[in-house]
Amino acid sequence: MPQEQYAHRSTMQTSEGPQVYKVGIYGWRKRCLYFFVLLLMILILVNLAMTIWILKVMNFTIDGMGNLRITEKGLKLEGDSEFLKPLYAKEIRSRPGNPLYFQSARNVTVNILNEKTKVLTRLVTGPQAVEAHSQKFEVKTLSGKLLFSADDNEVVVGAERLRVLGAEGTVFPKSIETPNVRADPFKELRLESPTRALVMEAPKGIEINAEAGSLKATCRTELKLESKDGEITLNSAKIKLPNLPQGSSSSAGSRQKIYELCVCPNGRLFLSQAGTSSTCQINTSVCL
Repeated sequence: MPQEQYAHRSTMQTSEGPQVYKVGIYGWRKRCLYFFVLLLMILILVNLAMTIWILKVMNFTIDGMGNLRITEKGLKLEGDSEFLKPLYAKEIRSRPGNPLYFQSARNVTVNILNEKTKVLTRLVTGPQAVEAHSQKFEVKTLSGKLLFSADDNEVVVGAERLRVLGAEGTVFPKSIETPNVRADPFKELRLESPTRALVMEAPKGIEINAEAGSLKATCRTELKLESKDGEITLNSAKIKLPNLPQGSSSSAGSRQKIYELCVCPNGRLFLSQAGTSSTCQINTSVCL
């Protein structure tokens, strides 16, 4: 390069000075950036405050939250608790000395499942009734004595005494098997079949005893006492048969009140005025 041109360029650079290039964000971009940073800080503070408020309201602690506490034996709930979905637990019990309540707006259902999630036993307590679905239902005492049992074959009452307090008594559509039927003290015992027959059977014997009152047996057609291998005993100081038919008198002018008890071949009883000998043969017309 010629010396004159180099001197001219050097003179021009010296007179103009060095050029400076600015680096950064200026103007409205800088103000927007500061605004977003400030807004983000406000959101962080609000979020932190809300988190602290939720922890305070829900009572979050190291042991649990709210009424729920985590202990070594499991979960502990204090106060009323509401479950919106099914609850699966191995054991549910209340605090010592306090009752356990299950409350629902409709019903409470307890299901027992097998390994294939099939329902084996179900207990439903609803507003209309309490239903138990199982193969066998049992009620026992604390000592293990059976009080009540029911299944498809039979119903067993294991208590020493079964009391029926209904005003109309107890209705058995079919047969009943029991070793003793007894009324309460100072109450009468009444066995009645309004439209059918009343049959009492026993392999060894039937004992009817009224210690402090009278015994009355009434029927519309026939009253039958039958003993196949033994005897029928009427043990009383007085035995009265007031409505037995009477045979014809042995003589027209006889007014005696001594009668002979006669039995027809068909088992019918009748009275015949007594004589020096039996008069039953004279009055056989009663047996017809």
